[in-house]
Amino acid sequence: MSGSGAIHSRLSRLRAALPDAGADALMVSQPENRVYLSGFTGSAGVLLVSADRKLIATDFRYFEQVGQECPDFELVPIEGDLSRVLPDLIARGASRRVAFESDYVAYATAQAWMDAVPDVQWLPTKGIVAGLRAIKDEYEIATLRQAIALADDALAFGLASARPGMTENELAWLIESHMRTHGAQGVAFDMTVACGPNGARPHAHAGETVLEAGQPIVIDMGARVHGYRSDLTRTIVLGQPKAPDLFWEIFNTVSRAQLAAEAALKPGMTAPEADSVARDLISAAGYGANFGHGLGHGVGLEIHEQPFLSRFSSAIIQPGMMITVEPGIYLPGWGGVRMEDIVMITEDGAEVLTGAPKHPII
Repeated sequence: MSGSGAIHSRLSRLRAALPDAGADALMVSQPENRVYLSGFTGSAGVLLVSADRKLIATDFRYFEQVGQECPDFELVPIEGDLSRVLPDLIARGASRRVAFESDYVAYATAQAWMDAVPDVQWLPTKGIVAGLRAIKDEYEIATLRQAIALADDALAFGLASARPGMTENELAWLIESHMRTHGAQGVAFDMTVACGPNGARPHAHAGETVLEAGQPIVIDMGARVHGYRSDLTRTIVLGQPKAPDLFWEIFNTVSRAQLAAEAALKPGMTAPEADSVARDLISAAGYGANFGHGLGHGVGLEIHEQPFLSRFSSAIIQPGMMITVEPGIYLPGWGGVRMEDIVMITEDGAEVLTGAPKHPII
């Protein structure tokens, strides 16, 4: 994972944010937040970060891993349930007002913590670390570039072998196997390969549908590299489209919407303003009702993370954000067209990092 310098910077930013939450420590249990702040990639454990202490509580399975991945953290061994060692954990952190991630911790778990340590003030908070993660540091940007390039290469490999008669699953496996044998830990999410009417479902999964010549095929995929995830969507046709007028009208509309949004993105723009660039163009073409999701979202340790670019988001675009730009049009019974790039917000605009070709005819 990221080096000690990056971890130190992230912890400093978190500590600076704690007073605004009215807390002097944060219990971190959401896995991606735990990785971000410590480098620990185990599947169980919690962090306690205060002004001058950083502790990790986990069980025997991960003691050696803690020593390798986050040796600067104080280890609090767990035997049985976390609640048994929670008084010691809180005492070591010398914390009286302890924030916890209420958007991740189950109610029953939070109640057990409060029962175990009733003499501190427990503060439900939301999005403290997620807000920090929205701005990527140099390590994250470099790692995401690797994941993006690997997805580009894997898609090209799969499309070179795509033929009518193979199934969605067969094409998905060609793409996935290339990623896994060329540096990926795995796929970033369950891959979409959706032929014909299946493409009208934005998050359709690859299945046993046979790929047909002339049908639009939506492919949404990504690679996971050192925990970071890329996100890439292209719409292709094997041969010439069966309904060429309709296909090209929709494809060109989506393409224009994506290019316009990418050209418009800049620091200070609000999420609704960014979304409207593409949405207004699609609506003017008569397909506004067929673009039902937001323009895009942040990517990183999670495939969907802050910021979210939609009509309903309050996010402000800032330099260092990694954001997808993915307008789409979906027609039930016919299929869909979506195009997705990842862009990095710079000081004066946006750099498109995705390099996969967009011409749809294979």
